[in-house]
Amino acid sequence: MIDKNIILKHVLTNSIKFEGKPNTGAVIGKVVSEIPGAKEQMQAVVKEVNSAIKEISKLSLEKQKEMLDKIDSHALDKKVIAQRVGLPEWKGAKKGEFVTRIAPSPSGPLHIGHAFVIGLIYGYKKMYDGTFIVRIEDTNPDNICQEGYDGIPRDANWLTNNGVDEVMIQSERLELYYKYAEQLINLGHAYVCTCAQDVFKKLIEAGEPCPCRNLPPKENLARWKKMFKGYNEGDAVLRVKTEINHKNPAMRDWPAARINDTPHLKTGKKYRVWPLMNLSVVVDDIESGMTHIIRGKDHMDNAKKQEYVYRYLNKTIPETKFIGRINFIGDIEVSCSKTKRAIDEGKFAGWNDIRLPFLEPLRRRGYQPEAFLKYAEEIGPSQNDKTVTIEDFFKAITAYNKEIIDPKSNRYFFIAEPEHVTIKNSPKRKVEILLHPEKETGEKRTFNAEDEFYLSKDDLKQLKSDKIYRLMDCLNFKKTKSGFEFLSQDYEDYKTKGEMIMHWLPKDEKLVHAEVLMPDAKVVRGIAEHSVSKMKIGDICQFERFGFCRLDSKEGDLHKFWFTHK
Repeated sequence: MIDKNIILKHVLTNSIKFEGKPNTGAVIGKVVSEIPGAKEQMQAVVKEVNSAIKEISKLSLEKQKEMLDKIDSHALDKKVIAQRVGLPEWKGAKKGEFVTRIAPSPSGPLHIGHAFVIGLIYGYKKMYDGTFIVRIEDTNPDNICQEGYDGIPRDANWLTNNGVDEVMIQSERLELYYKYAEQLINLGHAYVCTCAQDVFKKLIEAGEPCPCRNLPPKENLARWKKMFKGYNEGDAVLRVKTEINHKNPAMRDWPAARINDTPHLKTGKKYRVWPLMNLSVVVDDIESGMTHIIRGKDHMDNAKKQEYVYRYLNKTIPETKFIGRINFIGDIEVSCSKTKRAIDEGKFAGWNDIRLPFLEPLRRRGYQPEAFLKYAEEIGPSQNDKTVTIEDFFKAITAYNKEIIDPKSNRYFFIAEPEHVTIKNSPKRKVEILLHPEKETGEKRTFNAEDEFYLSKDDLKQLKSDKIYRLMDCLNFKKTKSGFEFLSQDYEDYKTKGEMIMHWLPKDEKLVHAEVLMPDAKVVRGIAEHSVSKMKIGDICQFERFGFCRLDSKEGDLHKFWFTHK
């Protein structure tokens, strides 16, 4: 049962803190952290939070404070906390001697969740002038796809401005993992277990060794070789020895390698013995000289398992920061496996479908790497789980992105669904408009205008009789029973009584056809001014009163854009 008072408390606190504009994601995060089991009732939580926000938005801040004081009189007590600038320092990190990594599975390309983690990792790489390795962990043949292999290095390099120092693929390193496995067997720290899974489970839960555990290394090496040719899939597994009575049963003699006859996308049937994560990860980290690792806090037990191998081989254990998960709430799915299924079912056109929260479509829309890096730096490394609505996430990313692209994006006119109009008595003249309003001495766009124009269908629908309207930087006019009539050119005439300023294009100018792919995958078609033809693929502009757009392709006279944001 969701406690509505707790929800109301956090809604009011957040609303008062932000002067009547509560952040839905922040409220949900507070509620989830306070109410046990709230994660399992997320739909109900979101519904109640939205309902509470709707209700309290009708109240003044003073009234909200009165309500909050009745629920929790100490809710607004403030602790003075020094604001962090940049990422916090990391224990043991030395400039020039810092090695870190990210290790995704190639189940798909990178998405916004990966972007947060890479943002932290790359931030530390720059901070300590270190080495950043992208390691593709593909030792599970059942959960990989070519798009993952192609997309991960591409997206990681884009996000870090080509800051990836090495790309490593685990399926190319099988012989190395075999070498370490044999070393552990020879040292008496690993053995090949042929017990049935249910038998082993009963023994290990009782804290008793299985019959295979104490066999001599020579016998285990023979069994190890038989895993490559002899045993069937499921007959044998390599295990690393730990304390048989460890307080956590999951830590007891954990599995390190198995037989899997599924053909691998990269190696086919060349290999059938595959290391499991806790063996391959520690081997790669040792071989790479890994010094510092950022990983999800759900890997805490795995890190403890891996420490056994470090100690058995007398290797230094890297410093590790465990971070909480970002739970994205909304209609967008942040999951490679679920997205792949949806693509296969035809719900999306592919991994670069504009509706997906993956880095490739976001790049094509015009989002910049620095926006994601800034977000990661602002959030910082923390073990606290965060609940963020997709809307709030993109509000933050868009704000950072706008700061980056706005100063360098030229302004152009784009008329969606254009309709031809004549403005009677409009004089012939040349209109000059700056390519960027903040660059007063910059390049200008020039239009030769008279009385025939193209206006947007949506703008025309809003025009009312005898009201003053303005074509941006051009003229003032009004709508009458007989059509449209010119009034004047001076902006001051519009300033006091004008209804709306709209963009326009002169009918006799050489114009270009343009399409804008919107975030919902719908296409807006129209015409744009001829200056747009000077844009290069990848350039971002701002269509006046429409939004920022990135030129994605040119097909003759047709210019195809992807919508970035407002």
